Amino acid sequence: FSPYEWDNPHPCNDEPDVLENQFSLLNSLWFTIGSLMQQGSDIAPKAVSTRMVAGMWWFFTLIMISSYTANLAAFLTVERMDSPIESAEDLAKQTKIKYGALRGGSTAAFFRDSNFSTYQRMWSFMESARPSVFTSSNVEGVDRVVKGKGSYAFLMESTSIEYVIERNCELTQVGGLLDSKGYGIAMPPNSPYRTAISGAILKLQEEGKLHILKTRWWKEKRGGGTCRDDTSKSSSTANELGLANVGGVFVVLMGGMGVACVIAVCEFVWKSRKVAVEERVRNILQDT
Repeated sequence: FSPYEWDNPHPCNDEPDVLENQFSLLNSLWFTIGSLMQQGSDIAPKAVSTRMVAGMWWFFTLIMISSYTANLAAFLTVERMDSPIESAEDLAKQTKIKYGALRGGSTAAFFRDSNFSTYQRMWSFMESARPSVFTSSNVEGVDRVVKGKGSYAFLMESTSIEYVIERNCELTQVGGLLDSKGYGIAMPPNSPYRTAISGAILKLQEEGKLHILKTRWWKEKRGGGTCRDDTSKSSSTANELGLANVGGVFVVLMGGMGVACVIAVCEFVWKSRKVAVEERVRNILQDT
């Protein structure tokens, strides 16, 4: 639109019939992408209005890319800070966070009888810790984790952990399973009900009814599922950039575009008037 962006493609001809504008559709797209990628372009605006548009676009891309880079860095930093412990091995490698289990329970027995060096080291740490890291009940262990604010971890069976974290949004399960074992129903030797009960349990498992029952009582009944939405929005990510965070740069961009349009109109009017004056003078000279 600005007349100062139109050039004579044949410099030797002082009065060309056709003028060319370097900002064609493809060249404008190339200039925009080059600026966005911070690589520059071989096309340079000459008119004040187009320079204003280019300057506002450069400012816009600078702020947007800087904001994205800063938010990405914050995301990576928060991710590392929020998850210092990811497994039992991480617990064993540090001493700042205390950890324990139910005194006399199957979890404590697992660490006590384990032949794996990491678990042996963890058991030695738990035995020597003062004050004691063992608890008299799972409820006490869970309460100790909540009050510890990240300074205490409680080791217990995964089924119990799953039940608790569905109802207490301050808690989370870290790492995978340390051991795999099944549950059984104790019966007297040679009980006539053993085969029937075993068959019924296997049938329930094959039909998926045990999974349905677990979902119902773990994740639906008695407060289950309370933390499901909170978990999906979880805190290990940095806050996303909304329009309110970057709205100002859009205002600046639109304002710059508006000013550039006004300048372009002024350039067009000025150039048109100048050409008209030159044509009038030329006509007068020809008449004389």
